This record gives sequence, structure tokens and C-alpha cells, in this order.
Amino acid sequence: MTAPLVFAHRGSSYDLPEHTLAAYLRALDEGADGLECDVRLTRDGHLVCVHDRRLDRTSNGHGLVSARTLAELEALDFGSWHRAAATVETLDESHTRLLTLERLLDAVLAAGRPVRLLIETKHPSRYRGEVERRLVALLRRHGLAEPGPDDPVRVTVMSFSPLAVRRVRELAPELPTVLLLEVLPPWLRLGRLPFGSRIAGPGVDLVRARPHLVPALRAAGNSVYVWTVNEPEDLELVLAAGVDGVITDRPAHALARLGR
Repeated sequence: MTAPLVFAHRGSSYDLPEHTLAAYLRALDEGADGLECDVRLTRDGHLVCVHDRRLDRTSNGHGLVSARTLAELEALDFGSWHRAAATVETLDESHTRLLTLERLLDAVLAAGRPVRLLIETKHPSRYRGEVERRLVALLRRHGLAEPGPDDPVRVTVMSFSPLAVRRVRELAPELPTVLLLEVLPPWLRLGRLPFGSRIAGPGVDLVRARPHLVPALRAAGNSVYVWTVNEPEDLELVLAAGVDGVITDRPAHALARLGR
């Protein structure tokens, strides 16, 4: 069986502030096969890499991401909250500045090696389908919406929202999509996924609770990427299940376990 791909969840986010350029560059240096990020739309229509609806947890700002302009978000500190702030010798803007998706794409394209990029569109959103429309338009501008077999950078779009997954399939049929799963939906029968998705993204808790889920999904011809696999026992669980991708805050640990 082929070893799974290792994706850095929000970058090497155990060691450095999540969704910062420094965290993603660390993951690339560590040898991660791919990166995972979340995207939200600002009030003035820019895609930014922020997980939460609100700014409070990961910045020195308050309120909704969607209510702020890019310029307002650029003025905030997105890194000093992390424990790394006390240990990193030089905390520069790569550790603290808001990361736009465009800047992340530029960094990935400049990496000079194959990189898989998982982009999760966050819902519910006040902007609804505009998130996917802006995302696909940005990917087209970077030549990433119609991946070729030899392209070093390959994007996959993910969401917990089946409607968002369907929207991406309609806007960019060549882009692979992942339907993320926190619980087992009643319509998921025999491992079949909706709207042309061929990759399932269950959480590790769901994999633990439903030991037959991964075999059923793979028997139906789907790939399986599991999040967020940080603990050694969880890593052993998903490796034994034969998953295709491991999404983790600690990519270096997963790579070491795989002998890479």
C-alpha cells in the first residue's frame, strides 16, 4: 500500500502561528507533501487565510473577519498570541502578518517542488457562493484551475458544505474536491459521495468511532484524507486504516513516522 500524503494543517501550526507565511514555509522545509488552509472573504472581496469567523482567538483584533477590509486586517497582529512568540528569536512579519491566499499561492508556486494545496472554503458565510466564485477566479489567474498531470502545484478544494462542493464542481470541473465530514450524514450510503467528489475528509474522531468507514469509502473508489491527526495513537489508527492523506499540525512528526 502506498504511504499517505502528509498535509500541514494551517502550516506547521503546532510550532508556529497558524495560517502565517512562516508556518507554511516551515512545513515546506520539513518536507510536507502539501499544505492546508482555510479561506474567508473580507468586506472588500479579498480571500484571506483565517479559520475562525471572529478575529479574537488568532489576532489582537475583535469582531468578524467578513466585516473588515483587507487594509484593516493587515493592521492586526496574527502571531504574537502563539506560544512561539516567546521562543522564536526573530519574530518578523512572516510570523505576525495576515496571510492572503494570493500570497500563499505565490509562495507555493515559488517553492520549486511539487506541492499539494488543500483550500477549505468556510461556511456559513454572509457572502455565500461568492467565496467559491472568487476562489476559482483567483486560481484561474494563477493557472491552477485546470491542473495538468505534470503541474508541480495542484489545488484541491474542500468544504463541510455539500452545496459549496457542488458549486466548485460547476465552476471548475477539473478541480478535485473533498467533502469534509465531522459526523456521518444519513445520506452517506456504501461510501458514495455527492456532487462528483472523489475524496472524503472525515475527522479522526469519526474514523475512530466508525472503523468500517474508511474501508467502505475506499471500496467505493474514493480517496480518504483525515484531519486533524496530531497524536501518535491517532497516526497509527489512520495508517492502519489505509488512508490516502494525513492532515496534521505536526507534519515533521508524521513524516518521521513514515521514515521520510
